[in-house]
Amino acid sequence: MPSSTAARAGLLLCLAALLLFPLVGERFYVQLLTKIMIFGIFAASLDLLVGFTGLVSLGHAAFFGIGAYTLVMMSPRYEAVSLWTSLPAALLLAAAAALVIGALALRTSGVYFIMATLAFAQMIYSLAADSDLLGGSDGVYIYAKPDAAILGWRPFDLEKPLQLYYAVLGGLILTLGFLAIVLRSLFGRVVVGVRENEHRMRALGFPVFRYKLASFVVAGALAALAGYLRAAQVGAANPEVLGWHNSGDVLIMAILGGMGTLVGPVLGAFALVVLQELFAGWTKHWLLLQGGFIILAVLLFPEGLVGALARLRRRPAAAERAARA
Repeated sequence: MPSSTAARAGLLLCLAALLLFPLVGERFYVQLLTKIMIFGIFAASLDLLVGFTGLVSLGHAAFFGIGAYTLVMMSPRYEAVSLWTSLPAALLLAAAAALVIGALALRTSGVYFIMATLAFAQMIYSLAADSDLLGGSDGVYIYAKPDAAILGWRPFDLEKPLQLYYAVLGGLILTLGFLAIVLRSLFGRVVVGVRENEHRMRALGFPVFRYKLASFVVAGALAALAGYLRAAQVGAANPEVLGWHNSGDVLIMAILGGMGTLVGPVLGAFALVVLQELFAGWTKHWLLLQGGFIILAVLLFPEGLVGALARLRRRPAAAERAARA
């Protein structure tokens, strides 16, 4: 079976498993998988920068937090805000912030770009932590999830965990589908070219700065989608969602799963969140176990989980060719 066919079959099996899991899984695991899919969106958004455009950002949590805070700030105290107004507002606000931050940070490169994105994220973190309007260090709570009603008709109810699960699954599928279309377009080919050789792309006449800025803005908007969904799930937003450790976690997810791939960051999110839950149940020193696992994973699977799976698929084919020879 060709590798591309096997990959498609694997993706279809994973999708079928995700669709059927809530029918047999307990409520806790349904909520856990909802969280994993949200962080899968978050990791996929960062991978557009790191894996495809070659821009390593340590401030990506800023846009995740903007999405979360937009929802809680637009929500009335004891009523539900409309999904169809609050979600576009979150995406637009995060995109606008990414446009401003990117226009400044992208004038640097390498480690200076990393530090610039981290600095901007920490500025936003400090603003949220010190603002009474944003709830300070305690954050802000919402008492009703966004309302998906359209002219009185409600296609789904986010108050119900099962329907929230499928809404998040739909968001993940749309995100990956959107990224697949973007990366197959001229824009996608250019940003990958920028990652490989920025000077050559500039010599060919491409406005490299604009392409990198557009990638930064798109990634910021997708991160806001993840933040919005996470706030809808937990019913709150606090400054921790803006913290540098959140940016670090999602970067680990992208690396662990396999940078420069569509499904790799989602696999990385699944692996990291599950391991965090597992290790936290074993010991209060679970961060030591997590750190050790990440080190081993990087040493054993430098191309991430996707690369490891690809090698496993190639081994039988190589053995078959050797036997024929």
